[in-house]
Amino acid sequence: MKRSIAGGLCAAAALLSAASAWAAQPVDWEYRFQPAATDIMHQITWFEGYTLAFIIPVTLLVLVLLAYCILKFRASRNPVPSRTSHNTAIEVIWTVGPVVLLLMLAVPSFQLLTNQYSPPEEAKLTIKATANQWNWDYEYQDNEGPSFNSAMLHEGDRAAAGKEDKSVYPRLLAVDNEMVVPSNTVVRVLVTASDVIHAFAVPSFGVKSDAVPGRLSEVWFKVEKEGFYYGQCSELCGKDHAFMPIAVRVVSPDQYESWLAAAKSDLPAANKALTAQIEAASKLAAAN
Repeated sequence: MKRSIAGGLCAAAALLSAASAWAAQPVDWEYRFQPAATDIMHQITWFEGYTLAFIIPVTLLVLVLLAYCILKFRASRNPVPSRTSHNTAIEVIWTVGPVVLLLMLAVPSFQLLTNQYSPPEEAKLTIKATANQWNWDYEYQDNEGPSFNSAMLHEGDRAAAGKEDKSVYPRLLAVDNEMVVPSNTVVRVLVTASDVIHAFAVPSFGVKSDAVPGRLSEVWFKVEKEGFYYGQCSELCGKDHAFMPIAVRVVSPDQYESWLAAAKSDLPAANKALTAQIEAASKLAAAN
């Protein structure tokens, strides 16, 4: 019995260690944010909890006041309605109270907005993301980096691509070529579109920006943890809008440099080598 429990715990630990390498993705019946992978997303998550600390009491207060008025001032109990036209104390409270609440919400929201537009350091990598109906073009702007297209991976192409594990490469989110970036590095993404308005959004990064033809928008992120992160086009852009995923593979700086050098000449081979290297490391970690 003890051996089976110990074996189960070891298997669970190995599964968690292997799964943790794959970071975050949508899950069934999810009602909160995906796990934060950047400092900005941590701030967004905190701000959500902060605003709920105001929203929930205010909602309950309004509900109580409505119930009180319905019960106390219904026609059967109060046949002669009050003719009071105003009350100075009440008017001061319902004017000053909301102003104070709004100020308490506005100050941290402006701080968050400022941080979203203020990278902690100069970006070390710039990628241009061009949205098309219904895929993405990625152009690495530094040191004559690679340029490639990223489109949703069809079910029949999984085996050839070596992406049959749906826990890592989810249905309708897996792509043929992921955006590859190094961890703990400020990455600048220049977002635009070639046809209609799209949107570049990766929930775990806390980034979302419209992709507008003829215009460049800029977002940035600094991912803390290696793994896969998924997003989608978030602006209705045509019949295949739901099939336009964004996949970002975050690796160590050394792995990124190796991938970058190989991807300049042979992108498919570079992707396969990177995948093999990461899977080997995951299996080794699980075995230990």
